[in-house]
Amino acid sequence: MLSFSGSLKVFIALQPCDMRAGVGTLQGMVSAQLQDDPRSGSLFVFSNRRHSVLKILYWDGSGWWLLAKRLEQGTFSWPAVADPAQIKLALAPQALAMLTDGIDLRGAKMRPWYERETG
Repeated sequence: MLSFSGSLKVFIALQPCDMRAGVGTLQGMVSAQLQDDPRSGSLFVFSNRRHSVLKILYWDGSGWWLLAKRLEQGTFSWPAVADPAQIKLALAPQALAMLTDGIDLRGAKMRPWYERETG
């Protein structure tokens, strides 16, 4: 499980991304498409078209973090785009943690693919 402080800003890119993209390409997407500063200290979250892969880009002040998660089955609960012109969505850090932990943000229930080990 990922855990971030409450003051961290998290932005989700609403349009699908080619998951072959590396740090340089994602930096360019943050600047050009999301119209934000990739070195702002915010987390920028990208997904593929099926929402089965996530990549998170983060600048910590000394270097770049690129986190990736690929689901073996199922999809992430991805926000619906009401306005096709909307390019990004701000999320609370807790909502990102729930999204990566398999909680459907629309109904606050576990996605079928998520299995938590007990004991």
